[in-house]
Amino acid sequence: MSSSLRPAIHGRESMKPFVWNHGYPSLRMPIFGRNVVATSHALAAQAGLKMIWRGGNAVDAAIAAAAAKTITEPCSNGLGSDAFCILWDGKQLHGLNASGGAPAAWTPDYFRRKYGEAQRPPMRGWDSVTVPGAVAAWAALSERFGRLPFADLMEPAIEIAERGYLAPIVVQQKWAAAARLPELAGQPGFAEVFLPYGRAPEVGERVRLPGIARTLRAVAETKGRAFYEGEIAEATARHAAAHGGAMTVADLAAFRPEWVEPTGKDYRGYTLHEIPPNGQGIAAQIALGILEDFDLAALPPDGPESQHLQIEAMKLAFADTYRYVADPSGMTVTPEQMLDPAYLKARGRLIDRTRAQDFGPGNPASGGTIYLTTADSSGMMVSFIQSNFMGFGSGVVVPEWGLSLQNRGYGFHLDPASPNVVAPGKRPFHTIIPGFLTKDGAPVMSFGVMGGNMQPQGHVQTLVRMLDHHQNPQAACDAPRWRVNEGLSINAESTMPAGTVEALAARGHRIEVINDSYQDFGAGQFIWRMGDPSEDGYVAASDPRRDGQAVVC
Repeated sequence: MSSSLRPAIHGRESMKPFVWNHGYPSLRMPIFGRNVVATSHALAAQAGLKMIWRGGNAVDAAIAAAAAKTITEPCSNGLGSDAFCILWDGKQLHGLNASGGAPAAWTPDYFRRKYGEAQRPPMRGWDSVTVPGAVAAWAALSERFGRLPFADLMEPAIEIAERGYLAPIVVQQKWAAAARLPELAGQPGFAEVFLPYGRAPEVGERVRLPGIARTLRAVAETKGRAFYEGEIAEATARHAAAHGGAMTVADLAAFRPEWVEPTGKDYRGYTLHEIPPNGQGIAAQIALGILEDFDLAALPPDGPESQHLQIEAMKLAFADTYRYVADPSGMTVTPEQMLDPAYLKARGRLIDRTRAQDFGPGNPASGGTIYLTTADSSGMMVSFIQSNFMGFGSGVVVPEWGLSLQNRGYGFHLDPASPNVVAPGKRPFHTIIPGFLTKDGAPVMSFGVMGGNMQPQGHVQTLVRMLDHHQNPQAACDAPRWRVNEGLSINAESTMPAGTVEALAARGHRIEVINDSYQDFGAGQFIWRMGDPSEDGYVAASDPRRDGQAVVC
């Protein structure tokens, strides 16, 4: 391979050359360019690229793509989503936590009065809805880092919503599956907006969402404030009151996204950055911290030995994440304690290389989502994720505004001893995690893998493939994945080698091979910096498990 194709940071080689050819079943190839947008729908990718052509930067492109995604993939996100972002501004990393808190009325007693001895808030309906943060994230990113007028960023999404688009294959499958769930179809406003023919749209059938266009116009004119203080907020509060919810205009008006410092964990000379809790990104950092002590590069990348070690490290990471991670106000340990190298070495010693185990949490104190990424020729890189959580989220839709609302409140518990016990204004445990990779303080890759608790698992599996086995981003994206469930239960994609599946089962993994990859095995977008962005640019990958693409100019 010529030196010009070697991944480099500011002209320095950052790792061994990628292997550009691979044997995984995919029709996609790595894409090269100086400006890149990678999303899970082609129209959203083009919306972002339009902003680059207009003279915008990677932040402008990300916001335009995110707005378009609320229309092109409503089974995963919407205007009522939450969002997280990590971005490189050309000099340093910034993190944005735009997950909303609980309504002021929410307490354990509030839910017990309504639902008896329930252990957590309901999965659907208004009592699963926390304050949505995505629109505020767009406005905050635009104000601090954007180049174009905010209203310009909404134009592509408004056009798509008004003129319509043809339902794509993967989105249609999930839309149709959701439409069959009585718990969703019966929620107020859902059928009116998302079942316009009394059913989900068919593949290739035109979808129009004029209510979302109306909201986007108001968001564009007010830089998002109408969503939280104006007529949209008032309509949302009226809808909540009419259907037994507690959300008020005051709850919405009080929300502000929070700028945070991403946490970092070293692995093989690189540093993986994640948004700190209340998100689960720390799970990927814990797993990689454990795997640092194992020579994965000496093992076949698709063989059972490497896969077993990664699975066991992931289970150890989840045991601590589910026990300790919450809104910082409720945590009894710090992220630093959870990532302490000595502690992770001790956790790693629990792994038996010959058998699967069901791990409990350690004691560190003693020692339905969309993801997109953008990059531009100036060096700015954006890792952005927004989500309704479980598919269409709460199922609640404010119909005249096309406003579908997430169900992040389901992440709370009602046990006072839980770090995730519900409280007014508190943020729940979050699954969505944008990722970012640096080396020696310089940017390397903006990336993410969506899909519930598959997200940190996808981070670990793709990074091991790229950093230990030098697979290019598209190959690492295409490769077969596993997913840890509970106990010894795991799922594997049907493309995983049969010998590996059999060997994992022999180690005691209760493994089930399944074909549905949409949520079960996640879907990622990756942008790796090749050198000077104005000259060498980037290489990008987009997951074949969704309808999207990476586009460049």
